[in-house]
Amino acid sequence: MRKTWMIAAALAGILLPGAGPAGAEVTAQTDSSFIISLTAETPASKDAVWKMLVTPAKWWSPEHTWSGDAANLYIDSQATGCFCEKLPKPADAPADQRMGSVEHMHIVFADPQRGLLRMKGGLGPLQGEPASGVWTIELKPGANGGTVIVWDYVVSGLMRTKGGEIAPAVDQVMSQQLGRLVASLGSEPI
Repeated sequence: MRKTWMIAAALAGILLPGAGPAGAEVTAQTDSSFIISLTAETPASKDAVWKMLVTPAKWWSPEHTWSGDAANLYIDSQATGCFCEKLPKPADAPADQRMGSVEHMHIVFADPQRGLLRMKGGLGPLQGEPASGVWTIELKPGANGGTVIVWDYVVSGLMRTKGGEIAPAVDQVMSQQLGRLVASLGSEPI
């Protein structure tokens, strides 16, 4: 990534003040693990939230991409699919050079009717660590036909940076992304 998560996390409050999720916290942490739990509520329907969720190019922060452009992100929302990013060829690349790509996470469960998406992998700098992460996103009925979005990111395994040290930065970045998702639906978190 062009900037470290720590720097971007520090800027998250400046980039999207007031657009964070209603509930966010590091619920557990050790030297080799952490759990981030986030919730937000939007007046948007579950179907509208799902459609936006699986279109990260419309809401993910470009600051948290490898290419610097969120338009290169996509989610193939079926088992064996991925949350991936295209890495465009540089202008001076040989004509036969292929475009690059990044798999941020691997889809292991996708059910739009139940409103459940589960992915495995390491986001950002965690991708280069042998630790494993599971990100579960669940859409639940909210008030007046709206939707409660519940995110749980569970990371465990060997990391060069202790889980307790990196967890707050990951929490801020994930909170920013959830805030951007809700804002992309044309609403402020309830």
